[in-house]
Amino acid sequence: MRIASAVSGIALAASLGLVSSSPAQADPEIQDVQARVDRLYHEAEQASERYNDAKIQLDDLKADLGSVKADEARAETSLDAARRDARRAVLRQYGNGDLGAVSQVVTAGDPESFLADISTVATYRELQQGLFDDYSTGLKALSIRRDATEKRLDQVADLERQLADEKATIDARLADAKDLLARLKEEERRAILSRSASSTPRTPVDVPASGRAAAAVQYALAQVGDAYVYGAAGPSAFDCSGLTMMAWAQAGVSLPHSSSAQSGLGTRISPSALQPGDLVFYYSPISHVGMYIGNGMIVHAANPSSGVEVSPLYSMPFSGAVRPG
Repeated sequence: MRIASAVSGIALAASLGLVSSSPAQADPEIQDVQARVDRLYHEAEQASERYNDAKIQLDDLKADLGSVKADEARAETSLDAARRDARRAVLRQYGNGDLGAVSQVVTAGDPESFLADISTVATYRELQQGLFDDYSTGLKALSIRRDATEKRLDQVADLERQLADEKATIDARLADAKDLLARLKEEERRAILSRSASSTPRTPVDVPASGRAAAAVQYALAQVGDAYVYGAAGPSAFDCSGLTMMAWAQAGVSLPHSSSAQSGLGTRISPSALQPGDLVFYYSPISHVGMYIGNGMIVHAANPSSGVEVSPLYSMPFSGAVRPG
C-alpha cells in the first residue's frame, strides 16, 4: 500500500477534510478516522462470518447431494431390473410369434415410453401384475430423486453465488479501510494502527483455567500478536471464529468455523457465571466471538489492525456466552 508521505500534512488535510490544520484538533480527527476504519473492519467481518456460514451450508448441501445422487442411482438400477423382468414376462406371454404391438414394449428404451407402450397391450393385465406395479413405482421413485438432485444442484449454485458476493463485500470493505489509512499522513496512520495495540492490556501470565478449558485458553493466549486474516484458522493468522475453533480443538472439542454457529452450541452462560474458556459473542446479529480468560478480559482475533489481542469483556456490544464441551 503506497503511503502519501511525500504530501505535506497541511495540503493533505485540506484536500481530504480529515485532519485539521490545528494541532489541538488533530487527535479528535484521528479518532474520527479510527472509528470509520473500525466500522469498515466490522462490516468486513460481518461479511466474513456470513461467508463462513455459507461455506458450512455448502459443505452440508454437497454431502446431501452425494446421498441424493446415490439414491437416484439405486432407483435407476432398480427400475432397469423391473423393466427387464416385465420384458421377460411379455416374451413368455407371447412366445416367439409375431409380437405386433408388443414388439414396441420389448424394444422401448426410454422408461416413460416403456410404461406407455406396455399399457397399450390389450392383455398386459394378464402379465404378472406385481412386475408392472414394481416398474411403475420405480419410475415414480426415480422421478422424485431426480427432482431432488436438481433442487440440491440449484441450492449449491445459489450458495456459491452468495459466497462470491460475500467475498466481494469483504474485499471492498477492507480495500476502503486501507485506502482511508493510506490517504493520511504517515505519522497519523501509525497512530491509528498502534492505538489499539498501545491500549491493549498486558497479556495475562496466569489464567485460572482448568480441565479441557485450560488447553483452549493456553492455545488462544499463545496466539496473541498473530495476524487477523478473514477466513483464516491458523497456524499464524486467524479470524475471530477461526481462533476459537482451533483453540477448543486442542481440547478435543469440534466447533464450526462461524461465530453464529458456535453461539448455538454448548451451555448458555450468564455474564456473572463466566469462566475461562467460555465463548463470548458480540453484536446483533452475532458477528464476532472471543474467549473469556477471567478478570473481565477476553482474548480474540480483533481486526486487521490489531490482530489477536486481549481486550475488556465489554469492549464491544455483548450478545451472549456459551460453555463448549
